Amino acid sequence: MSDINIKITDREGVTHDVVAPTDMSMNLMEIIRSYELAEEGTIGVCGGMAMCASCQVYVINDPGLEPMGDEEDAMLAEAYHVESNSRLGCQLHMVPAMEGLAVAIAPYP
Repeated sequence: MSDINIKITDREGVTHDVVAPTDMSMNLMEIIRSYELAEEGTIGVCGGMAMCASCQVYVINDPGLEPMGDEEDAMLAEAYHVESNSRLGCQLHMVPAMEGLAVAIAPYP
């Protein structure tokens, strides 16, 4: 089992130190849901299809994330509360290179 340590700041401003597995094909949205860091029904509304932006996060520390894909870029172009460091959690798959990632969950529309 290969785990990484990441920091997630919830919508109340509380930062959580989280251990995330990299061998279970999970994405950041699923990690946030599994740790219950966002109110039920306010994150991953579309099920992780990059169609709603409810899992938008602000990247505070980027250890070397994969570049944003076209679907993610298009969804963020239509989303609320977008910043230059916005990403969709459903598009950030947990891999060892993400050790030290720090994000803040964006406000829910």
